[in-house]
Amino acid sequence: MIVRQFLEWARTAPEDARAKAVAALARAYVMPDLGADDRAEMDAALPEIAADPSPLVQLELAAALSHHPLVPADLVLQLAALPGEAGEVVLAQSPVLNMRELIGFCTSGTPARQAAIAGRAELPAPIAAVIAEVGSFDACLALAGNATADVPGFALGHIVARFGDVPELREALLAHPDLPAAAHHALIRAVAGTLSAFVEERQWLAPGEAARVTREACDQVTVTEAARRQSEDVRALVESLQERGELTSALVLRSLLCGQVRLFLEAVSVSAGIPVDHVAALSADRSGEAFDLLYDRIGLPAGARIAFRTALKVLQAEAYLDELDETPGLKQRIIDRVLAEYDALGEGPEDNRVVGLLRRWQLEARAQDALAA
Repeated sequence: MIVRQFLEWARTAPEDARAKAVAALARAYVMPDLGADDRAEMDAALPEIAADPSPLVQLELAAALSHHPLVPADLVLQLAALPGEAGEVVLAQSPVLNMRELIGFCTSGTPARQAAIAGRAELPAPIAAVIAEVGSFDACLALAGNATADVPGFALGHIVARFGDVPELREALLAHPDLPAAAHHALIRAVAGTLSAFVEERQWLAPGEAARVTREACDQVTVTEAARRQSEDVRALVESLQERGELTSALVLRSLLCGQVRLFLEAVSVSAGIPVDHVAALSADRSGEAFDLLYDRIGLPAGARIAFRTALKVLQAEAYLDELDETPGLKQRIIDRVLAEYDALGEGPEDNRVVGLLRRWQLEARAQDALAA
């Protein structure tokens, strides 16, 4: 009776009055002690109320019902389909909407509606994957910042590929605790490329020098990031680098000079096409003969052979490998030993470009140690 009277009154009532009345009616609807007859009457009337053309009335109704798990599914779908903030509230909060329905709204919705779904608490992985694949920038940004969402690593990689050049999204992704190493590296490359272009534009460095500084900075970040990762993630990173032509001999050598044997082993395994445990066994041969065969197979520069072999000897002689409690970065003790081998042969930068690279890295390691002291 009361609901029918409300509907009669609502036909001529002002918008703000209707909105207040709808809010009160909706709050009464979600009360657990509402009688069965009253609930049935309201169930019949709410679809008509939801069809009110006023955005304010729609929002009041949607906000009041969006958290309630017992609202009829047909009514929730009607509210979710409403334009503007009313529909977004329901998409962001309603526990009634199932995965199939949410995916449907993702694929056909506006950026704002996609973002509302992306921000849902405990967002399941299938929905997150759809947003990463087809969602707008706003939706992907909301997903990247949703700490409770289950976002698969490949989905984060899709977001990097689509929007990795946007600073705001890069920051959100870099703060994500589950960002795969390959995606992290791609973001660092994007940042470095932007900075390199800026430096060249300002003419602070020659183009070649800017490219070198950028490349070495990216390699440094890559090695440091790999040290924090599980073996399978390091493998995925190396494979990604190989696909993009960025698995260079300089990066592989830097990994050894940083004490990161795991990255070295995975890089050689991918380059040579042999299992990583076989690489480890060949590298551990103290005679050096097995390593020489492996070295020739993967085509590393002839002038760097001594550097790789000596760095491996240093690491094999130590009681620890890939220690996380060590300061990340180049290890001066390893570089000094390597350079001593070249000095014994009388090779300098003018004879071997690798020696020039090692001298530069030696200065970098000393500067790093000075800052850490």
